[in-house]
Amino acid sequence: MRMRLKAAAGLSVIALVAVLYGASPATAQNATEWGWPQPYEKISDKSIAWLKEKGWWPLGIGWQAPFSGENTINAVMEKEGFLEKRGLDVKFNVFVAGPDVNEAIASTRVQVGNGGNFPFTSLLDRGVPVRALATVAPNLKHSTVVPLDSPVQKLADFKGSNPAVTIGIVTGSSSEFYFTQAAEVVGLQIGKDVILKNMPPAEQMLMPKGIGGVVPWEPSVTILTDIRKTGREVDTIFPYNMFAGMFYVRQELIDNVPDVVQAISDSFMEATLWIRLHPDKAADYLAAEPSLKVFGKDLLLKQIEYYNNLYKPTAGFPYAKLWSEENSRIAKWLKERNRITRALTAKDYEAAFAPQFMEKTYEKLGWKVPDRPPFIPADWKGKIGELPYPPFYNVTTLKAPQPWPEPGDLTRAWTFNGKTYQP
Repeated sequence: MRMRLKAAAGLSVIALVAVLYGASPATAQNATEWGWPQPYEKISDKSIAWLKEKGWWPLGIGWQAPFSGENTINAVMEKEGFLEKRGLDVKFNVFVAGPDVNEAIASTRVQVGNGGNFPFTSLLDRGVPVRALATVAPNLKHSTVVPLDSPVQKLADFKGSNPAVTIGIVTGSSSEFYFTQAAEVVGLQIGKDVILKNMPPAEQMLMPKGIGGVVPWEPSVTILTDIRKTGREVDTIFPYNMFAGMFYVRQELIDNVPDVVQAISDSFMEATLWIRLHPDKAADYLAAEPSLKVFGKDLLLKQIEYYNNLYKPTAGFPYAKLWSEENSRIAKWLKERNRITRALTAKDYEAAFAPQFMEKTYEKLGWKVPDRPPFIPADWKGKIGELPYPPFYNVTTLKAPQPWPEPGDLTRAWTFNGKTYQP
C-alpha cells in the first residue's frame, strides 16, 4: 500500500502515519526537499587526522567532463557541497578522459575516481587498489552513425564492401569493444568489409568525408544525429554490451577511514536525488564548466534526462555479479589482443566492488536493495555473455522515466518534493 501526504501536514497526521507504518515522526519531516535525512552525519576527528597525516586533505576527486551522467553527479556534489556538509575538505579535479583519471589515481594525486569499463579494467590490470562504490551512466548509448546520404540502413549492410569501408572509432575503447562484438554477431569481417581507423571524438563529430561511419558515445551521438543532423544512427550498443562507468575509491580509505567512504557513498546518492528534483539547475552547473560550454545547456539537460533521471535511482547500485560477469568479457577481449597483462576473471572484478557502503546508504533512506537493476525486466530471458541480448530498458526502449518509488521499493516512509511515500 502507498499513501501520499502533503509535506506541510500537521505533526499529528505525520505521527499517526508513523504509528501505522512503523516509522518515527522524524522520518517524514527531518529531511531535505530531495529526500536526504537530516541532520548530516559528520566524519570523525580521527579520520580527519588520518587524512591530513596521509597528505590527502583536501581529499581529491577526479571526474571526466565529457561523460554524460557521470559528470552531473560530480558537478552537483561539488557545487552543492554535499561532502563539506559531512565534514570533509575536498578538491574536485576535472579531466578529459579516463586514462588521465587513471594516472591521477595511480599516483595518489586523487583518491576518488570515475571511469568507464575500459579505464577501470586498466586499473585492475595494473594492480591499483581501487573499489567501486557505485556505477555511473549505466547503459550509456554508443552508436554506429553513418552520413545522411549513406545507403547503409543496418550494420550488416557493410558486408561485401569493396573496397573496405573506413569506420572512425576510438581504438582501445568501449566503442571498439561494442563494434567488434556487433560485427561478430552480424557476420561483418573487420579488415575485409570494414577498416577501423583510430579517430578521437572531436574528429568523429566532423563526420569527415571518405569514411563510412563513426562509432561515438554520448553526447556525441546526440550531437551528430539530433543537433548537427549530419549523421544517422544505424546500430546501438544495447544488444551487444551493457556499459557502466565506475565510481570508486582507493582501498586505503576503506581500510583506514570507512566513515569517510560512507560519507562519499551518501553524497553520491544525495546528488542523485538532488538532480531528480533540480535537473534544470544541474544543467546550469554543467554549462558553467569551461570544457562543456560548447555543448550548450539544452543538450546537457537532455543528457541529464537520459543518463541521470531515466532509471530509478537504484540504477547506481554496484550490482557486483552482473557487472563482474559483463566486464570479464571485456578483459578477455583485451587480453586476446595483448592490451592488458593478465587475464582478469569475473571474480577479480567482483573483488573490486564494495557494495556494503551503498547498502548502508539505502538503509539510511529506507530503501530496499533490489534483487536486480531497474533496467532488467522481471521476465528478461537474456544471459550475460550470450549475444545478442534481448531488449531491456534503456534510452531507446523507455519513453518516460521509470516511476519511483513503487510498491516494494521502500522499507519505511520516505519523503521527496513534499510528498511522503509508504512501502
